[in-house]
Amino acid sequence: MKIASLTRAIFLVSAVALLPATTAGLAAVDSRSGMQFGKLAAIYRLVKDNYVDQVDDDKLLKGAINGMLASLDPHSSYLDGSGLQRLETMIDGNYSGLGLSVQMVDGAVQVISPFRGSPAEKAGVKAGDYITHLDGVLYFERDLDEAVEKMRGQAGTTIRLTVYRPGRDEPFDVTVTRGVIDLEPVTWQLTNAVGVVTVNEFSRDVGRDVAGAIQDLRKQVAATGGLKGLVLDLRSNPGGSLDEAVALTDLFVSSGDIVSQRGRVASDNEFYRAETIFRGDIAKDLPLVVLIDAGSASASEIVAGALQDHRRAVIMGERSFGKGSVQSLIGLDRTSAIKLTTARYFTPSGHSVQEGGIEPDIRVPQLSDPDARVRSERAVRESDLRGHLINEISLDDKKLEADRKDDPRFAMSAEQLKAKGITDFQLHYAIETLRRADVLPVLAARRN
Repeated sequence: MKIASLTRAIFLVSAVALLPATTAGLAAVDSRSGMQFGKLAAIYRLVKDNYVDQVDDDKLLKGAINGMLASLDPHSSYLDGSGLQRLETMIDGNYSGLGLSVQMVDGAVQVISPFRGSPAEKAGVKAGDYITHLDGVLYFERDLDEAVEKMRGQAGTTIRLTVYRPGRDEPFDVTVTRGVIDLEPVTWQLTNAVGVVTVNEFSRDVGRDVAGAIQDLRKQVAATGGLKGLVLDLRSNPGGSLDEAVALTDLFVSSGDIVSQRGRVASDNEFYRAETIFRGDIAKDLPLVVLIDAGSASASEIVAGALQDHRRAVIMGERSFGKGSVQSLIGLDRTSAIKLTTARYFTPSGHSVQEGGIEPDIRVPQLSDPDARVRSERAVRESDLRGHLINEISLDDKKLEADRKDDPRFAMSAEQLKAKGITDFQLHYAIETLRRADVLPVLAARRN
C-alpha cells in the first residue's frame, strides 16, 4: 500500500480506508474555528520566543497534531516515516525483528500478540505482557515508533526485554534473538481427521489461502473417510484487512450480510454481503469451530461475529478484544497521513462488538498455560483503553465476566495436561468436540 495511491480503499485493523485530504475541507475547518486556531498560533509563538531551548518547527507541529488526535480515541493517530512503514508491514509483512504486535496503553508498551512461530513467541512472550525496558532502558510515555524501531534490527542480533506479566509478582527479563519475520498469514494441519486452519493476520489473499488450505486438507484424508470437521483458529490475531475478513467469512456463508460499517452520515454507511467474493459454502458438509481469545481483535471479530450470527460455527475460547471501530487513512502528502476513526462496524444481527467483544458460545479456558487464568482476569481489552469509544447500547461489559463458577470439564492443571501430552487445551477441546458429534444442531437448538 502506498500513500501516493489513493484510488483504492484498503481496510486495516477493522477498516483503514485511504482517503484524500482536500484543501477546501481544511479551509472550511479554519473558517469555523478561527478563534481557537488563533489561540493555538499564539501558544506556538510563545513557545518559539520563550522556551528555554530553541525548538524545531516540525517538532512543535507534530506534537500539536499528535495531541489533537490522541484526545479523540486510542486508534486515531498521525503517521509518518516508520509509522507508515509499520502499516505497510501489516499487509506485506517481511522485516527483521521480534515478531510482535504492540500498542501503547497509558504510556506503556503492551503486547497485543506475538506472531505464530516468531522469535518473540519462541522466547515465551505472551499476549497481554507489558515491555517496560529495552536493553535496560525504561520505555514509558515515549513514542511507540521509537520502541518499535529499537526492537527491530538485523537478524541474529539480540535484545533484552524486561517484561511485566499480570499475575506475576515481579518483572522478568527475556533475551530474544531477532529473526527475519516473513509473516505466514495462513497455516494448516490435520489432527485426527479434523482440519485446523490458523489465520495469523488478515493480509492479502487470506480468503484464497484458506480455501486452498481446506482443499489440501480434503486431499490428505480423501482415502480414509474424509474430514470430520474444521477448526478456524483466530486466537491472538490482531486483525488486518477488512476485505480479507469479508472474503474469509464469505467462504462459509451463502446469504445475508457479513458486516456493516456506520458513521455520522447515513449515506456513507456500507454493507458487505455474502456471495460477493466466493459462491456457496466451501465446507457445507462440515461442522465448524472458531477459536478466539482476548487477543482476537477487529477483523478477527468480524469473522467470528458473522459466523456466530449466521449459526454457521460454534465460537469457542475466551471473550475477544472488543475493537469495533473503523479507521480511515487520510493522506496528507507522500510521506505523512492521519489515521482517523470514522465509523463503527456491526455484525449481521446489528450487534456492535465495541467494548464488549464477541462472547464465545462455549467458554474454554487455556488450561495448558499455567498463567492463563490470572492473565485472563487482568487482560486489557478495548474497554480498558483510555478514551475508547462507548458502545452505543451502553453495554456494561464487566457483566460479561459474571457467572464464573468452576466448570468440572475444566478442572485439570497445566501440569496434568502436559503429562497427557496436551500443550494447547483450547485446540484439543475443539478437536475432540468435533470428533465426538456434529455440534451445529445442538447450538441451533440452544439458540432457538
